[in-house]
Amino acid sequence: MKTLKTIMMAFALAATPAIAQEAVPASPAPAAEAATVAPADSASAFQHVAPTPGIGMPVAGKIGLQPQVTEMGKEGHWMHDVVLLPIITVISLFVLGLLLWVVARYRASANPVPSKTSHNTVIEIVWTLVPVLILVAIAVPSIRLLAHQFSPPKADLTVKVTGNQWYWTYQYPDNGDFEVVSNLLKEKDQVAPGQRFRTDADGPRLLAVDERMVVPAGATVKVIATAADVIHSFAVPAFWVKIDAVPGRLNETWFKVPADKTGVYFGQCSELCGARHGFMPIAVEVVTPARFAEWVKSKGGTMPGEKSPAAEAAPIPGANPAPPAGGLTPPTPGAATPATTSQAATAQN
Repeated sequence: MKTLKTIMMAFALAATPAIAQEAVPASPAPAAEAATVAPADSASAFQHVAPTPGIGMPVAGKIGLQPQVTEMGKEGHWMHDVVLLPIITVISLFVLGLLLWVVARYRASANPVPSKTSHNTVIEIVWTLVPVLILVAIAVPSIRLLAHQFSPPKADLTVKVTGNQWYWTYQYPDNGDFEVVSNLLKEKDQVAPGQRFRTDADGPRLLAVDERMVVPAGATVKVIATAADVIHSFAVPAFWVKIDAVPGRLNETWFKVPADKTGVYFGQCSELCGARHGFMPIAVEVVTPARFAEWVKSKGGTMPGEKSPAAEAAPIPGANPAPPAGGLTPPTPGAATPATTSQAATAQN
C-alpha cells in the first residue's frame, strides 16, 4: 500500500510542471509589443525648440509687463506705459498732496475756528471738468486699441482652444481637424521611474507642458475659445491675448507673431476654475511655415490643399477596382459570378 502511494505521489510531481505550463497565459506576440513603439514619422520625430530665458515668460525680480512680440501687444504696452501710468501717477501724487495739505493746514491747533464756506464755484467747475478731460484722454487710445482687437484681419490659421479641468486641448480644423492634448509637465521627483518629467528644454517650472500649441510665424491666427466644464481663460501675456473660455459659447481673439520672433511663449489659465487652476499652463511654439508643415504631418494632419492619406487610399465611388495580381479581371458588379475550381484541389484529386 505504501509502495502504491509513493508511486502516485511521484506521478503527481512529475505532472505538475506540465499542468503549470498550461495554466500560464501566453506572452504577447512580438508584433503587439512593436505596436507600442512610436514609428519614425510620429510626433517624436519633430524636434521642439528650447525656450529663450526671459522671453515669453515671467522673470524673477522684474516689474511690469512682459516684452511684447505682436503689434497689438506693442500698442497695448504703449498705452499702459505712456498713457495710463503717467495719469495714475499724477492723480495719486495730487491726492496725496491734498491730504497732506489738509492735515497740516486745517488741524485743530492751527485752525481753531473752522471755515463755514459751503460753495466755491471755481473748485466745483474744476473737479467736474478735470475728470472729464482725463476720461477723454484715456478713451481715445483705448477705443482705438479695442477696435484693433475686435477687427481682426483675415485669418491664415484657426485653432480651437478648449479649457478642461485641468488641461487644454488644441484643435486644428484647417489641417485635418486633429487635436492636441496639453498637460502640465511634473518635476522629476513627482513622477514614477520611466515617465516623462520637465527639463529646462521644456520650459520653466509650472509652465512647461507635454504638448505645445504650434503656430507659424507671420500668420494671422484666429483663436476660438470654449470650455468643456467650467469657465477658463486663455491668456498669453507676450501676445496681448486674454479671452474667456465659457462652456456652450465660442469667443474669438487673434494674434500675429512676426516672422523674426520665432520661439516659445508661455501663459496660464487666468480664471479661477477649480482646485488645480494653477496647474494648467499654456505653451505656444512659434515656428517657420516649413517647420509648421512638418509638425502638422507629424500629428497626422494635412496642410490646406493636401489630401489626407486616408482620402488618397479610399477608392473613388463608381470606379472599377484595380485588377489583382496575376492579371485576372475582377467581376463586373451585378453580374453572375461563374463557379471556380481550386487548381490546387484539382491537382490533389
